Amino acid sequence: MFFEFIPDAQFDFLSSFANKFNLPLKGDRLVLPATLGTGSIRRVTLSAGMKLIVHRYQLHQDFIINRVGNDGPNDLVSIIFHSNEAPGSVNTGGTPDPLSRTSAFAIQIASTDLHSQIRFPANTEIYFMVVGIRKDALKELLGINNPNSVVQTILNAAPGFLFYESMTVDIHKLVKQVTDAREDNDLGNFYHRVKVQELLYLVFEKLQKREAVHQNVVYKDDAEKLSLIRTAILADLAVPPSLPELAKMAGLGETKMKDLFKQVFGDTIYNYYQQARMEEAAFLLKHGGLSVSETGYHLGFANLSHFGRLFEKYHGMKPKKYATAG
Repeated sequence: MFFEFIPDAQFDFLSSFANKFNLPLKGDRLVLPATLGTGSIRRVTLSAGMKLIVHRYQLHQDFIINRVGNDGPNDLVSIIFHSNEAPGSVNTGGTPDPLSRTSAFAIQIASTDLHSQIRFPANTEIYFMVVGIRKDALKELLGINNPNSVVQTILNAAPGFLFYESMTVDIHKLVKQVTDAREDNDLGNFYHRVKVQELLYLVFEKLQKREAVHQNVVYKDDAEKLSLIRTAILADLAVPPSLPELAKMAGLGETKMKDLFKQVFGDTIYNYYQQARMEEAAFLLKHGGLSVSETGYHLGFANLSHFGRLFEKYHGMKPKKYATAG
């Protein structure tokens, strides 16, 4: 299945999807026929300037959602929350990146001029929601006096912005509450509005804490190169990334590479590498069947004391205690 659209403030995903696949639409909910799969897509109008689309279904075929960048005025901010257990992939350039609630791509905040493609494999649960909000409505909602450069870029709906955030436990709980909310509740719209506002608070709280940096326009080629860089960083977590080698591979100047990476992912390349390293260490200790020493050596630590100190810094407890904790 393939669905393509151009986002703007007037675009109605639900009606367009129904028309594309010749499906009956009843009010604000589209129930998928058994020929396509199971589940539904819901639309919730939260206010004049903010809408919510909730996707929760399983399809018999691979599903590709292709968003074509809008060359018109950027009046709309798109925020996507991915809660998939089995990862799909998102592509903002030329290389697919893993997409699930545990990935660095779990939350995407993007301008409407950005091209992107989301691909979900057949027979897996598709579970995500999209908040579309006009920039004036977002400004009024946040009411922030001193936004940093990241938040200001979003509030201005500047061209070519792209930011990713990982999903915290609190954010995932809220997303689940929204997607699981009863539809026969007379106060359902109010409930959704409150929960989505809480979600936006948590996301923008994270964004506001980012270090202020100059906001460069993220072009399609830049997004592709950043994807290549991230893939290379994560390819072998036992080897620290070499900035000159990464820059040469991606065809970027080292300074531009570092600036763009920090702008989009909110951290330096080395810190991002260390975070991924510690997340992998936690996984190996819990699910990989490795001892503390085996985990440390596997991730390139010659000094296990250093591994223990770094692990404790990230996870709040020593590796051995983490491995045996319930």
